[in-house]
Amino acid sequence: MTEKSFFAGFGGQGIISLGQIWVYCAMKEGKNVTFFPFYGAEKRGGIARAGVIVSDEEIASPLVTVPDSVLVMNPDSLPLCEGILKPGGLMLINSTLVKGAPQRSDINVVRIEAQDMAEKIGNPRFANMVALGAMAKLTGALAITEIEGILKKFFSPDKHQFIPLNVEAIQAGYRAV
Repeated sequence: MTEKSFFAGFGGQGIISLGQIWVYCAMKEGKNVTFFPFYGAEKRGGIARAGVIVSDEEIASPLVTVPDSVLVMNPDSLPLCEGILKPGGLMLINSTLVKGAPQRSDINVVRIEAQDMAEKIGNPRFANMVALGAMAKLTGALAITEIEGILKKFFSPDKHQFIPLNVEAIQAGYRAV
C-alpha cells in the first residue's frame, strides 16, 4: 500500500500540522513516510500545502506530484488540487468554505463541512482535525487508533487541554464519511 496525499489551504488552517500528525500516525503504525511542507512567508492567510506519502514499502522520492488523494480546505486551493490529482483519485473538499466544484468528472469528490463540524465541537480551528479523520477513513492510509498518545507528543504541554477536542474532531470526521 502506498498513498500519496496532498493537503492545501491557507496559513492558519493547520495544514502543516495536519501533515505532521498524519506522518506521526503512519510512523506509529510502522509505515514508511515522507513529508514535504510548503508555505508562504505570511504569518496567516498565505498558502499552506503539504505533500505526504505513506507506504508499506520504501519511498523513492518525497515529492507528491500526482497525488492519489487531495484535501481542499479553501477555494484558492481547488484549481491546484484538481490539476494535479490523478484520474480516479479522491478529492476531499471542506464544503464550509469551498462552494465551487471541480470541473473534472474522472475523480471521486467527497464534500465535508469540516469548518462547521469543528465549530460545533468548540472551535473552527479544529477543521483540520475533522479533515484528518475523514481522509484517514477515505484513503485507508491510517488506522488512527493511537491518536491521543500521538497528540500528547505532538502538542506542547500547555496545549494538552485541547487534545480531547482534537480527538473528538478526528472521530467526527471519520464518522462523517
